[in-house]
Amino acid sequence: MNRGFASQSSPKTIALVGKYHSPEIAESLRRLAEYLHERGITVFIERETAEHIGRIVDLARWVTCGFNDIGAHADLAIVIGGDGTMLNAARRLARYCVPLVGVNQGRLGFMTDIARDDMLTCMDDLLDGRFVPENRMLLSAEVIRKGKAIASNLALNDVVVDKGAIGRMIEFELFIDDEFIYSVRSDGLIASTPTGSTAYSMSAGGPIMHPTLNGIALVPLCPHALSNRPIIVNDSADIELRIANADDPRVHFDGQLTLDLERDDCVRLRRSDYTICFLHPPGYSYFAMLRQKLQWSERPKGP
Repeated sequence: MNRGFASQSSPKTIALVGKYHSPEIAESLRRLAEYLHERGITVFIERETAEHIGRIVDLARWVTCGFNDIGAHADLAIVIGGDGTMLNAARRLARYCVPLVGVNQGRLGFMTDIARDDMLTCMDDLLDGRFVPENRMLLSAEVIRKGKAIASNLALNDVVVDKGAIGRMIEFELFIDDEFIYSVRSDGLIASTPTGSTAYSMSAGGPIMHPTLNGIALVPLCPHALSNRPIIVNDSADIELRIANADDPRVHFDGQLTLDLERDDCVRLRRSDYTICFLHPPGYSYFAMLRQKLQWSERPKGP
């Protein structure tokens, strides 16, 4: 299914996805569900969300369903929480091309545009089709062991291979399009999308990439050789990390899913065939968001 989102369209069915175990989010979700219902919208509540926050507020009047049904029937999904909630929803819904809207009830919220207090006032613009779509790339990752694929997953932010809990460094070889790039000893390596460039990658000294760029940032974690610097490769590249020596290596997808690795395992990365569509409110600016979230100085006042 590939519906996309036309700016002129008015959604008829909206799914609500929320962070768990939060009375504030439960109340926001209830208010939003009632508002959308009054506007004639069919409202779905994601099943795990309903199971958790249904203990706090009464959600019995709403249809609850899993991500597969949301993907099949919802025109868009509103995610109430922080970036972690958005990452989970994006991985689960990317294959269905369901656009996402973010209501920020977390901390920084690089991917959740709407402030909690502005939630209902923004709904008219959303329902009247005035939100602006923006597609974001995802990474597709595959773990190869003894010549066989043992796991695969998607990541909107990043795929991280690291040394695990034991203090010794990991040694791995990096290949891009089957060309040997380098062998490195470090705490690991981050492969980041432009969306993920303001997450773990930025904390590790990686570059901030505008989300419209077609690139993947490869950022070493505490490399033994200071000449191993972050690099950006084209998003068409096939990337492979081969574990040469490590005691407890792991691979992480968006910091939410983790798989233990073994020596000689390979982690293969490429741009996913799926994208995720974020819907931004009118007037959204990526750089204005960075100024606010990163507390960059405002333009000097005066003549």
